[in-house]
Amino acid sequence: MQKIFLTFFYSGLFPKAPGTAGTIAGAILGWLILKILPVSTLFLLTILVSVIAIGVINSYETASSTHDNSQIVIDEVIGVWLAMCISADFLAPTGSQIGIVQLFIIIIFFRLFDIAKPSVVGYIDHKIKGGLGVVGDDVAAGIFAGIVSAALWNLIRQFDIVQSYNF
Repeated sequence: MQKIFLTFFYSGLFPKAPGTAGTIAGAILGWLILKILPVSTLFLLTILVSVIAIGVINSYETASSTHDNSQIVIDEVIGVWLAMCISADFLAPTGSQIGIVQLFIIIIFFRLFDIAKPSVVGYIDHKIKGGLGVVGDDVAAGIFAGIVSAALWNLIRQFDIVQSYNF
């Protein structure tokens, strides 16, 4: 059960770029959740999964004597869900939902911030150990990705660069 959770239904076992595979799998599930439930539900689910993940990752790392194993992708799921919540919240006044194009933008920015680890993302990654560090850098990357993708999406909508690609 621990492996299913940490690898997010085995998406972390993908041989190439497991973090990206986990991000995409998490984004798809998050997008489906947002199709039927409000953004507040995904946000609360993100908090719940984060708290559980920190404890489970701590246990796993103690037992395996490793830190931030590449197969652990639940942190990427948490980060991309947070980015989706932030980006979707910017759409709340218009009543829109996240469309496919916006989801793609969120995924790209989240992966960029997660891989490049600028600013506080890198600090958390290097200085904070255990489950809090593993989850924390992805939370920071998700916050940055959510803000940047929401800003970009609002520019796209303002200038009608992409018209009605909300599938």
